[in-house]
Amino acid sequence: MNIAMVGLGRMGLNMARRLARGGVAVTAYNRTVQKAHDFAAEEGGAARAVDSIPDLVAALPAPRLVWLMLPAGAATDEHIDELLPLLSPGDILVDGGNTFFRDDLRRHEAAAKHGVRYCDAGVSGGIWGLAEGYCIMIGAEPDVAAVLKPYLDVLTGPGGNLHTGPVGSGHYVKMVHNGIEYGMMQAYAEGFEILAASQFGEKLDFTAICDLWNHGSVVRSWLLELAQRAFAADPRLESLEAYVDDSGEGRWTVNQAVENAVSAPVITASLFERFRSRQPNAFQDRVLAALRNQFGGHAVKRKDGHD
Repeated sequence: MNIAMVGLGRMGLNMARRLARGGVAVTAYNRTVQKAHDFAAEEGGAARAVDSIPDLVAALPAPRLVWLMLPAGAATDEHIDELLPLLSPGDILVDGGNTFFRDDLRRHEAAAKHGVRYCDAGVSGGIWGLAEGYCIMIGAEPDVAAVLKPYLDVLTGPGGNLHTGPVGSGHYVKMVHNGIEYGMMQAYAEGFEILAASQFGEKLDFTAICDLWNHGSVVRSWLLELAQRAFAADPRLESLEAYVDDSGEGRWTVNQAVENAVSAPVITASLFERFRSRQPNAFQDRVLAALRNQFGGHAVKRKDGHD
């Protein structure tokens, strides 16, 4: 079994490691080429590094399997544009990044013009996937999915990979997975804030509560395990700023809910709360305060400290 891995970031590097340690011959390329050479040295004879995309293609026996783990958007497009003229008909190109599903449909058409079989892979598991296995959702034609299956079985634990349907479906299922994740994380965050604000808050041990809830309760989860780790390191998370970024999948999920006329209040609110976390002294709140003062004479807090 031979595979080329393009992109050795947080996800790509550990996926390449898991493949190499699972008996797959891995040829690795990264724009920062030293990273690929460091990986090859780490894995010994199970992996090798190349310095360019042409070298990558030349190093693999046909039919080739090339797996991209790159940031969604321009970086992925640039690599695909370089790869397609070099690949041969029948080669398989997998995009494992967090790509928008409509980009998959466009790339599938572009690859088909070269006779290259395109596949999208939604990958979950984060930095823990190396040890515990990934969860992978594959959008591909059935014969392509069959070729990928032995590689997926190395990357995932039992039951951890699924051919979800045609090209685009893998990233679509992963997108909704991430939207659900937003809602779950928001619910945990709100729950712990209610606990912290209560009359019991100062004495509550959040680490112990997380551990307790993960032993038989209906809200047990891996996310709760991660919360437990965070509280164990910093019991009131005082080292963190209350600023929550988003990487795009939540927005895509909400947009799809709107396009398909699906009510998704929890996922939508969780996304908006992330926006809210980045808005200290938000203009909308000043507008609200001004309106209450204007129509009802309600007190306001002014910057000079006077009400």
